[in-house]
Amino acid sequence: MIIPGQSLTAEPKNAPYENPPEMNTPEDAVRWHLDRLTEDDRFGSLLDAMELGLDVVTITEGLLRGAVMEGRHNVDISLIIAPVIHEFIKTSAEETDIDFEEGIPDDTEDNEQVKYRINARKAKKMIAEYESEDGEPIVEEEEEEATEETTEEDPAQPAGLMSRMSKLEGGM
Repeated sequence: MIIPGQSLTAEPKNAPYENPPEMNTPEDAVRWHLDRLTEDDRFGSLLDAMELGLDVVTITEGLLRGAVMEGRHNVDISLIIAPVIHEFIKTSAEETDIDFEEGIPDDTEDNEQVKYRINARKAKKMIAEYESEDGEPIVEEEEEEATEETTEEDPAQPAGLMSRMSKLEGGM
């Protein structure tokens, strides 16, 4: 455990992660992690943890953070190899028929809500077009009015954000 301010009192380069990493390429780091994960005792422990409900993302992050803390590789290499380690763990669990959680949030509810809102706006627009008394779409009339207003403005007056603010405050 690191205590706040410990780096000011401890000897510099004392921790493994403060020194240059042992592995400098993603290929070496992936090979090292896969060799360790395929050892019988580690592989069994990995599967046991997944059976107990630990998700793949959490296991992957733990393995990679541990390797960084030990000085095996740096954080940048962890970010590069994370998908490979994640896929290896996931495939291993699938091959051994373990029910597991991947740990990636399911965005289907959010996507469904967004699709619902988009469709609701489209429906309102279509209803507004068909409910006009003249038989012409209301939406097109609003667009025409907006273009007429913009042509009536004096080109000598400023048209930036500050000019809009003065109009809102009563400077019309």
